[in-house]
Amino acid sequence: MSESGHSQPGMYGQGRRRRRRRDRDPGPPGQNLSGPSRDRDYVPRERRDGSEEPTGPLLQKTPIILAKPPGERSKPSAPASGAPSLEKPIMLIKTRDEGGKPGNTPDVAPSVSGAGTAKLEREGQRPTQPVYQIQNRGMGSAASGGAVDPVIGQTKLLPPEKMKHSIKLVDDQMNWCDSAMEYLRDQTDMLVVGVIGLQGTGKSTIMSLLSANSPEEDQRAYVFRAQTQEIKERAGNQSSGIDFYITQERVIFLDTQPILSPSILDHLINNDRKLPPEYNLPHTYVEMQSLQITAFLFTVCHVVIVIQDWFTDINLYRFLQTAEMLKPSTPSASHDSTGSSGADDGSEYYPHIVFLQNKARREEFCPRNLKKMHMAVDKLMAHSHLKYKGTLSMLDCNIFPGLNRDYLETEVNLFLLPMMENDGEDALTRAGSGPPLFSLLPGYRGHPSFSSLVSKFRSQILAMSRSQLSHTILTEKNWFHYAARIWDGVKKSSALSEYSRLLS
Repeated sequence: MSESGHSQPGMYGQGRRRRRRRDRDPGPPGQNLSGPSRDRDYVPRERRDGSEEPTGPLLQKTPIILAKPPGERSKPSAPASGAPSLEKPIMLIKTRDEGGKPGNTPDVAPSVSGAGTAKLEREGQRPTQPVYQIQNRGMGSAASGGAVDPVIGQTKLLPPEKMKHSIKLVDDQMNWCDSAMEYLRDQTDMLVVGVIGLQGTGKSTIMSLLSANSPEEDQRAYVFRAQTQEIKERAGNQSSGIDFYITQERVIFLDTQPILSPSILDHLINNDRKLPPEYNLPHTYVEMQSLQITAFLFTVCHVVIVIQDWFTDINLYRFLQTAEMLKPSTPSASHDSTGSSGADDGSEYYPHIVFLQNKARREEFCPRNLKKMHMAVDKLMAHSHLKYKGTLSMLDCNIFPGLNRDYLETEVNLFLLPMMENDGEDALTRAGSGPPLFSLLPGYRGHPSFSSLVSKFRSQILAMSRSQLSHTILTEKNWFHYAARIWDGVKKSSALSEYSRLLS
């Protein structure tokens, strides 16, 4: 110091102070490096609102990223320095009204205010519909790689796979097949339709028209193969066992081999096929096969169509009553029951049965003859528990517009279909035989066209009620396992064995 008490310029001058500032490391924010306070502890200043300034580095809260589906997300921008990575799952329920307009890309950086609210990060184009998505860990890496995880990402509902042709449910050796399982789903809204009939009545053709085909298509493309001309000439049968087909509307169709088939009996006799030990005669084995298939359909189907091509065979109704008698009982809810025969009639399941008169002639569409046919079927099925009336009506289809509903006093589930012919060729043939004046007019047929009647018949079949097949509600896959158990029980049924012994 000088004699006057002032500081010397060389030691504490302006240049010395500047060098100390350059050599000294910057301290924490807000600390005053000049003056005598440089060696004191830092005391945070008070704010105007009375709160203290937070000590240490400024921490940002974890931003919540509102993400789009992984396939449509643009590459996210890098998070701000100091912000921790996103670790916890975030559930996003956000509509487009909360963000920008479609097509805009808002540049909103995550910032923290005094209240700690989080804002949007950079986003791509917003979807036009609300997105409901659960974002889990690892979704960002999956989106950046371009692969969408079906469990994590947003998945779409795909339509059911369409079958191109029918497959075997029961083969010609009467063994159960599991190939139909891959086409079934875990849903309960289904309808099961089966068919039985004598040989050559048109079972496979009718089932193809009800399921997936139209009369104008080539019969070789039908989902159920119909009889070829060669098979018709040698009086053979096309179907064997039980064929399975399911539509995209979840309707299961079961086509069966002909009941009491003479061609199957001829095949057993001429080829010396070895019979099961419980059957002694070939014709007994053929009849038992038919009863097994019919009793099986009575247990696992909502609707069973009985097709005949002439009215009527009294032995067919006797056969139906025998199959109904040998039908397995509906499994009870209690698994501790002593036997399946202990269930009362009130808990037994019986399907809807529909009589289809195929290849009907013109005179059979006469109202007087139609009334007689209904009366005959009603008397023959009077003692049956099968639902043979009240669920299908030709009078509701506008086929007979001049008849009232009261015309048929005892209306049963009976439907008539004419011969399947080419409507154009048939009309020209019939009209060409008349006078030249009427050569361009369609010929008189006495009934609507075959295509129109098939469409109306299909509408009524698909509109039938779907009663509960078992004591529990069955999904498609549950139905498959239930049907396999019923088929195994039918083959080992003691009632069928006793009946076959009586036939022998």
